[in-house]
Amino acid sequence: MDRNEMLGELAGMPPMPAVKRSTVVYRHMRDPALLRYYYGMKTMNLLDRLDLSGSSPTDIFIGRYGYPKVYIGPLVPPEFGDTSILGTPERWDNMTMDDIVSMRSRLVRGVHVSNVHSVESGIIEEQVRDLALAARPAVTDLTFTRKPFIRMALQDEVQPFGPSAVMKDMSIGNTTANRDVEALYGDTDAKATTAMAELYDKGLPVSKIQQGLSAGLFGLKGNRRFVPTRWSITAVDDTLSKRLREEIKANSSIDSVRAYYNVALDNRWLIFFVPGSWSYESIEAWWPKTVWNENGKDISIYSSHEGYRGRSTYAEIGGCYYAARLAVAEKLKELGGQATVLILREVHDGYTMPVGVWNVREHVRQTLQGVPHILHDTKDMMALISQRLDIPVKTWMANSAVLRDLVSQRSLRSYTAQG
Repeated sequence: MDRNEMLGELAGMPPMPAVKRSTVVYRHMRDPALLRYYYGMKTMNLLDRLDLSGSSPTDIFIGRYGYPKVYIGPLVPPEFGDTSILGTPERWDNMTMDDIVSMRSRLVRGVHVSNVHSVESGIIEEQVRDLALAARPAVTDLTFTRKPFIRMALQDEVQPFGPSAVMKDMSIGNTTANRDVEALYGDTDAKATTAMAELYDKGLPVSKIQQGLSAGLFGLKGNRRFVPTRWSITAVDDTLSKRLREEIKANSSIDSVRAYYNVALDNRWLIFFVPGSWSYESIEAWWPKTVWNENGKDISIYSSHEGYRGRSTYAEIGGCYYAARLAVAEKLKELGGQATVLILREVHDGYTMPVGVWNVREHVRQTLQGVPHILHDTKDMMALISQRLDIPVKTWMANSAVLRDLVSQRSLRSYTAQG
C-alpha cells in the first residue's frame, strides 16, 4: 500500500516597519552535517553500552522502507521524569531551531523488524502498542544487539531524533492508558477515521492521535496495522481537515479580508482569508541552502491548491499542505465562516534542516492567533505582500492560482466591510 492509498483509507499584525530580511540569527553551526555531528558527539558518552533506560515520552517511530516489513520501536532518552515535551510538538512553537535539535537529539530509537500486519502479535509489538496507549511518560528499558549508531535522523515530514540501534529486548514499566485512546482501541467496530475524529473532538493533541494511528490502535477488527510515521502524520492532518472543511462549507462567507503575519524559525508567514466560497492554496518559496533547495543558486517555489470540492491527488508540496489546511480550517470554524485561503511562506536561509511538518501546523496556528489586519481590496493585498515579503508580487502572482483569480474578479471593495 503506498502513501496515496493509505491517505485514501483512512499572528498578530499591528502596524510595524517593513522588514526586508529576517533578524533571526542561529548561534550554532548552520551546516546540517556539522549540527548532526555536534549533537551526536554530545550523546556519545551515553551510548557506549548495550542497554538504555529512561522515561519515553510515549513517542514511537514506525519506518517505511521495506514496507510491509518495517522497523518499529520506541524513542527513549537516557533520563527519567516528565519527558513529555520531547514528544509533544504542540509545545515547541516558541523554540529555536537549536532548541528543537538539541532536545530531540537526546531520543534514542530502538528498532525491531516487524510486518505491518503483526500489530496484534509479538512481545515487542505489544510493548510498542502499550507505549502509544500510555497517558504519560513511561520508564522504558532497552537492550541492543550492538551499540547505537551515532547519527541524527532528519526527514522532511517527521520530527528529528537521535541515534538508533537494533533491539534484542524491550520492556516498559507500569503505565496508565489514556482512557479516550483506550476506549477507541477497544472499539473494533469503529473505523480509523471515526477514531481520529472522536479523539480530536475530545481535545487530544494531534500528535497523540498520529502516534495512535501509527501504532495500529485504531480501525476495524482485522484491518489494523502499523502505519509508517510520516504517513500517519499526513493521514491525520488530511482526515481532520477534510472533516472541518465540510463543516465550514455550511457557513456563510466571512465579510472582510483578513491578513495575518508571523516570523518563526526564519520562516515568514503571510496568510490571507478572503470573502468567498472555500478554496485553499499554499505556496512555499525556499531560499538557497534551505531544506528543499540545499544546493540551489536561486529561490525555488512550490505550490498546491484546491477548489470548493477539494483535490483528488496528493499535494505537490507534500505533508505541509495538509498540516496547514488543518490549522486554517480550525480558524475558519472558530470564525464561523468560510473563505478563500492563501498562504505565502518564505523559507529563509536560517531554516537549514528539516524539523517536521508540525512546524507548519503549529506556526500557522500561532500566526492565526494574532490580531488580523483588515484589508479592502486586492491593491491592499499586493501592498502588504510587498511590505512583508522579499519576493516580488509578480513572482507570487505567477505561481498562484488564487491571486490570479482574485485580480481577475471585480474589486473586493464591493463585498468587504469598509473602514
